[in-house]
Amino acid sequence: MSENYKNSKKMISNNPKSRHDYFLDEYFECGIELVGTEVKALRSGKCSIKEAWVRIMDGEVWIYQMHISPYEKGNIFNRDPLRPRKLLMHKSEILKIEQKIKEKGYTLVPVEVYFKGSKVKVEIALARGKKLYDKRRDIANKDQKREAERDFKIRNLG
Repeated sequence: MSENYKNSKKMISNNPKSRHDYFLDEYFECGIELVGTEVKALRSGKCSIKEAWVRIMDGEVWIYQMHISPYEKGNIFNRDPLRPRKLLMHKSEILKIEQKIKEKGYTLVPVEVYFKGSKVKVEIALARGKKLYDKRRDIANKDQKREAERDFKIRNLG
């Protein structure tokens, strides 16, 4: 296997709502514990993390409400599409995250799911909730940027 293949990222699913609802401060890459047909379903892109959330329980990181559609040819081997799945991280990372969540009012949100080589990875982030006025400010900035790009384009064409 080439070195390029091992480091290549192939997006499966992302959570654009996470960037809209939260300030994402620190990102972590985790492995995920899957069974048989779930990997095949992920290869065909049948995954959603829009309603997913992450929690630390008993020193382990779990992702809830991550929907992996059942694999069509999997019949009896398919598992519940919404079952909680364990995320694989180093103990030191988990303790560090747990500490920040306790003291600063952070939460964990899944940002994206992707293949890194042949492994399935989940990117989670330490996040602080946005207030309504922060969301409005972001939308206004995005509109201004879009307007400026449109004006620039018109000026250069004319």
